Amino acid sequence: MVLTINVAVLLAVIIVLRLGRRTHARSRNDEKLTVVIVLVFGVLIAPTALGQTVFDVVGQLAQGVTQSGSP
Repeated sequence: MVLTINVAVLLAVIIVLRLGRRTHARSRNDEKLTVVIVLVFGVLIAPTALGQTVFDVVGQLAQGVTQSGSP
């Protein structure tokens, strides 16, 4: 029996657990580590179909906001 773990899924779980903690209990180094983990997660998920879908949705949202701000 072979057990495989998807690194992106593992990082997603770690992010959820880290962000679930109280804000005032975090040190500056703890916050920096969370930012690094989220950046690595973004790099891992970007080339996937889910990453491309998220990119497209955010792009459309940004375009809609930009167009609604212009006269």
